[in-house]
Amino acid sequence: MKSKLILSAAVFLTLFLVQSIKTDAQISRWSEEKVQEWYDSHEWLSGTNFIPSTAINSIEMWRAETFDPETIDRELGWAEDLGFNFMRVYLNSLVWKNDPEGFKKRIDQYLSIADKHGISTMLVFFDDCWNPDPEFGPQPEPETGVHNSGWIQDPGKKARQDTASLYPWLKDYVKDIISTFKNDDRVLVWDLYNEPGNSDYGASSLPLLKKVFGWAREVDPSQPLTAGIWDLGLEELNKFQISNSDIISYHNYMGKANHRIWIKLLKTHGRPLMCTEWMARNRNSKFQNVMPMLKEENVAALSWGFVAGDTNTIYAWNEPMREGGEPELWFHDILREDGTAYDPEEIKVIKKLNGVEE
Repeated sequence: MKSKLILSAAVFLTLFLVQSIKTDAQISRWSEEKVQEWYDSHEWLSGTNFIPSTAINSIEMWRAETFDPETIDRELGWAEDLGFNFMRVYLNSLVWKNDPEGFKKRIDQYLSIADKHGISTMLVFFDDCWNPDPEFGPQPEPETGVHNSGWIQDPGKKARQDTASLYPWLKDYVKDIISTFKNDDRVLVWDLYNEPGNSDYGASSLPLLKKVFGWAREVDPSQPLTAGIWDLGLEELNKFQISNSDIISYHNYMGKANHRIWIKLLKTHGRPLMCTEWMARNRNSKFQNVMPMLKEENVAALSWGFVAGDTNTIYAWNEPMREGGEPELWFHDILREDGTAYDPEEIKVIKKLNGVEE
């Protein structure tokens, strides 16, 4: 049965990749030769999706009152110790809307901290995942045992209902941030939209996806652009993402066999690959089996979660533990809040693959 499922996934993915089409919005897309040369100029990229353990979401990470450079510095120091050289970090449009200059200063401060630890950054703009209506200001406390109880969509569901008002300031936001850091080598890649179509938005996210690529291309940053494939059923979105991304990025939380099929077929586009989300222990996506394959295939590897904290991502997506306590098998995350390892054997694998001598 497992082999049949893998084969079905391969056939499905092949079909949608063959149907991938070019669009007018990709006039400035990097050539295959340019992006490959850029990718080859870097050592193998590995790291995690990063938010400090003291923040429940991107508003809390970036708002002036809760920005926590001390924790960021400490935790990125732990990442450096593991040999990680790349982190994926979510921005937030409401923070910019309420405090654009302060926000940019805090981004610069974050990038300086990361750079001090030898870590480059992928910055993420929009996100269709989790709670639909973010509000600027103090954020809620984590719900006991609930995965990502405070994570927020960006922009929110209510805001999306009035695109005539929404799009002009989102355009200013995207262009201001990219223009500020368009030649900053601390920013390695721009991820324009996380999981477009999630939360049952489907193809209704396509207009904003097209807009953000257009806005970014107008700025013409020195860094490549991407938006990751994550759901094979969203064919219209997938076609646009494949056809307009400089680097092909994707999410895969499955085991090694399924993940290898994705790599093989996505490589048919002739562009470097970045896996910008992976690692779910109860789905057999682990450091011991998947990370060696990603290095072997020269795919950039960004697992989900680093230090366990207010996002509660040690708990599985749909398996809350409302009574509290620690799950026997962590879903995501690598380190406890004191920097000790959840699984010392994982640390050995990570360090070995990252070339860190014990």
